[in-house]
Amino acid sequence: MKDFSEIKEQVKSKLSEVADGVQLSEFWQKYLGKTGVISGLMKEMKSVPPEEKPTFGKAVNEVREWAQNLYNEKQSEIKEYELKKRYEREAVDVTMPALKRAPANLHPISLITQQMISVFAGMGFEVLEYPEIEDDDHNFTRLNVLKDHPSRDMQDTFWLTEDLLLRTHTSPGQIRTMDAEKPPIKVLVPGKVFRSDSDATHSPMFMQMEGLVVDKGITLCDLQGMLDQFVRQMFGGGTKTRLRPSYFPFTEPSVEVDVSCFECGGKGCSLCKGTGWIEVLGGGVVNKKVLENCNIDPEVYSGLAFGIGVERITMLKYGIPNMGMFFANDLDFLAQFKA
Repeated sequence: MKDFSEIKEQVKSKLSEVADGVQLSEFWQKYLGKTGVISGLMKEMKSVPPEEKPTFGKAVNEVREWAQNLYNEKQSEIKEYELKKRYEREAVDVTMPALKRAPANLHPISLITQQMISVFAGMGFEVLEYPEIEDDDHNFTRLNVLKDHPSRDMQDTFWLTEDLLLRTHTSPGQIRTMDAEKPPIKVLVPGKVFRSDSDATHSPMFMQMEGLVVDKGITLCDLQGMLDQFVRQMFGGGTKTRLRPSYFPFTEPSVEVDVSCFECGGKGCSLCKGTGWIEVLGGGVVNKKVLENCNIDPEVYSGLAFGIGVERITMLKYGIPNMGMFFANDLDFLAQFKA
């Protein structure tokens, strides 16, 4: 019979050198794995006389069991050691003061959007949302925008197909609302719009807020009355509006709306460029053709519509010089604005 004492000494010696889980795994492969030293002893069975095979097999199994027990003890020892080291690494001093985190706040665009919605909701406006991908019919044709109008050009509009585009304004909400509802109508449509334009005061994507009122006897005076209330709540009680003639395909008459400068009180300063007035939005009386396109009788009903650039109002209210600051993700910049 072969003496296995030499193998046992090897096992004890190598196991004593094992210091971590990686080395323990290597030990297992070398001595107890399928191709290990102890498993290899069974290959010698073929050279053992038949009458000694049972004794030889029993001896090999005893060596395997003995080595396995030593391995299990070492494994428990290493697990306990590694767990201790992990606890030391992850130790937390509960007596240390907690890290102070500043409370989160909304983006300035979100703040102003909420304020604007609150103002118009207080005047009885219903708030609706519509798709950002529109078709030509809703975005242009039924809003009385002719086929050769410059706003349809590729340099102004992001076309997706011959008929689909990223909406260039929130005015398609007028058509969708008048298709779904009959007068009286009083809705506010906030949302993102897209135009191929980018500089300090323009962005390819920006927020707009569309207002639409349709009822009997609606006039331009109703528009100015609503906007007077809006600018007083946004810029201060002494703020006034004035209307200047303009042109939009979907309103007739159309107006640009200015507010008296809330910085200098109308005396003239750098904000208002010495004029005492600041342009803030456009609007007008809904064009009769637009009403007809939505099967609303323009001889019975009239309407008013306006579109406000949310970034424009935000920049004026907070004195922000560059529109790109809204998209810079600068936490120091954003931390300045509180609800």
